[in-house]
Amino acid sequence: MLHAVKTGLALAVALALFPVSASADGDHDGVVVNIMTRPGPVIAGRIVERGAEFQEMTGAEIRVAEVPFAELFQKILTDWASGTKSIDVGVFASGWGIELVNADLVENLDSYIANDDKIDLDDIAPYFRDFNQKVRGSTYFITLDGDFQMLYYRTDVLADAGLEPPRTWEEYLEVASKIHGRDMNGDGEPDYGSCIFKKRNAQSYFAVQSMAASRVQAQGTGEGIYFHKETMEPKINNEAWARAFEIYKATGEYGPPDELNHDIGDTRALMVSQARCGLMIDWGDIGPLSIEEGSQIRDKVGAVIMPGSREVLDVESGQLVPCDASRCPHAVDGVKYAPFAALGCWTAAVSKASDDSVKAAAYEFLSYMNQAAQSNVDVTMGWTGYNPYRNSQLDSTEGWVKAGFSQEAAENYLGAIKESLNHPNMASDMRIPGAAQYTGVVLDRELARYLAGEITVEQALANIEESWEEITDDFGRDEQAAIYELSLGVTN
Repeated sequence: MLHAVKTGLALAVALALFPVSASADGDHDGVVVNIMTRPGPVIAGRIVERGAEFQEMTGAEIRVAEVPFAELFQKILTDWASGTKSIDVGVFASGWGIELVNADLVENLDSYIANDDKIDLDDIAPYFRDFNQKVRGSTYFITLDGDFQMLYYRTDVLADAGLEPPRTWEEYLEVASKIHGRDMNGDGEPDYGSCIFKKRNAQSYFAVQSMAASRVQAQGTGEGIYFHKETMEPKINNEAWARAFEIYKATGEYGPPDELNHDIGDTRALMVSQARCGLMIDWGDIGPLSIEEGSQIRDKVGAVIMPGSREVLDVESGQLVPCDASRCPHAVDGVKYAPFAALGCWTAAVSKASDDSVKAAAYEFLSYMNQAAQSNVDVTMGWTGYNPYRNSQLDSTEGWVKAGFSQEAAENYLGAIKESLNHPNMASDMRIPGAAQYTGVVLDRELARYLAGEITVEQALANIEESWEEITDDFGRDEQAAIYELSLGVTN
C-alpha cells in the first residue's frame, strides 16, 4: 500500500511537471495489448502504471503478465513461434531479441518510427539507439532502459579506512578484505566487504562476465568476448575466464554467508536499506535507490567504472600476458577497462503475428514510455528498474537533483555512467540466436556448479566450451558467425 501511495504521488508530480503526449482520446478503444515481462515492481510495475495512463488517453487496455526471469525468453519464444498469439509485446534483455528477429517473429518498426514525431531518436544515446534497437539497419526494438554494470562503494567506509575505490579486480579483493567485518551501519554487528548476487537461475552470470571482460577484450567493442569471429570457436576455456571465475568466487570470502542464494534484490537490500556492504557491483539502479525512502546510504555511495586489469588474454595461447601499448591501446595508467553492457537493456518487441490494430496501439504505447517526457522521470526512480539511456538524462543534473540527489551525488553517478557508456573498449553482451541458451542456461549452470564446489574451474570452462559448440552447430556455424560479427558493430 505504501508503494502504491508513494508511486501514485510521484506519478501525479511527474504528470504535472512533464505533460504527456499520445493519441487522441479513444483512438484505440476496445484494443487490448498483452505484454509479458519479469516480475515487478522492477520493470513491470512502471509498465502497469504507464499503461493505466495510456488507457485513459487512448482507450487501449494494457495487460501485463509477469513470469520469472529464467522463464521469460522461452515463454515468449514458444508463444510467438507457435502462433498462439497470447503475447503481443515482450519486454526482455535486448541480447535475446535477435533470435526472435532471425526467426521472423518480430514486427519491423521502421514504418511506425517514420510516422512518429514524438520519440526523438536523436536524444537516445547512440549505443542504445543503433546497437540495441536495430538489426541489420532496421529498428525492431524500443529501448525502455539502459543497462551496464558499475562498481558502487561506500564513500564513508572507504574514507574512514583511508582507501580509494579499486581500479582492478585484484584491488577489489584487497579493499574488500580491509573493510570486511567493520560495523558499517552502527548496529554493533560486523558487515561485509563485498556484496555480489550469486544465485543460480537468476542474474549472477552477468556479474562474472563483467569480471571476464576486462581480461578478454582489449582492442575495442568490435573484438568481442565470446567467440573467434571467423570460426565461432568459443573464447571461454582459457586463463582469462578462469581468473574471472576465481575472483568471482573469492569475493565470497568477504560477503554474507548465504551469498550463493542471493539474487539482485537481496544484494540491493543489504546495500541500500541495511547499509551492510562496502563494495558491490550492480546496474544503474543503486544511484536512484540510494535516495528513496528507507535508504540508509543517501550521500554515502559513490559509483565508478567497473574495475579493469593489467593483463589481457593472448588468444593464440589462451594465457594471460601483461598489458602493453600494443595489446591494450585503451589502457589508462596501465589498467585496461572493459565496462560490460550486461543485459544490454530492457527492450520491447512487438509480435509480428498480432493484429494490425494491436500492433499500432502497442507501438504507440512503447513510444510513449520511451519518450523523454515519461522516461526522464522514470529513470530517476530507483524502484522502476529503469536506468538512463537518453542524452537528456545524462547531460544535465537538473532532473536528478529535483528527484532528490545532491548535486555532488548526481555528478558522480552520471559521470560514472558516461565514462562507461562512452568507453571505446565497452564490451557488448551476447546478441546472437541462442544467447539466452549460451549464457542464461549453460554459463549460469556451470558457474553455479563451480561456486558450489561440485566441479573445478577447469571442468566448468571445458563443459561450457563443449555446450557452446553444440549450440552453435544446432543454429548453424556459418550463420552464427555472420550474425556474431554483425552484432559487434557499433551500428548494425
